[in-house]
Amino acid sequence: MTGALTEDERRAIEADCARLIALYANLNDEARWEEAAALYAPDGLMTRPTAPDAPIVGQDAILAAFRARPPRTTRHVCSNVVIDVESADSARGTSAMLLFTGAPAPLVGSFHDRFVRTPQGWRFSERRGTLLFQP
Repeated sequence: MTGALTEDERRAIEADCARLIALYANLNDEARWEEAAALYAPDGLMTRPTAPDAPIVGQDAILAAFRARPPRTTRHVCSNVVIDVESADSARGTSAMLLFTGAPAPLVGSFHDRFVRTPQGWRFSERRGTLLFQP
């Protein structure tokens, strides 16, 4: 795409990026680490909501971080997704997150994302998680 985006093109990018957020949550809950890590651009950056000041950079490092997690049952619930399209190849977004782990209270936070279009489709270039309420 070149030039100004049409309304349909903008909406398609918003839908693709919102789907990426939901897919990531589902893959994470299913411990499908390779597929979750593949949703990042090769040089993508991730910060977990529980460690917002410890960036993990690159698909290989992200995959290793996922694999290093102790096994657990989780359910991520993402809502209030807002995607802002910047161009035909970049967008940013925010979403609210609840993480249920069987602990007495869920973790409540948000994600601030940057998206990039790659030959494989839309991917996270940055996924920064933060907690609103500290456990």
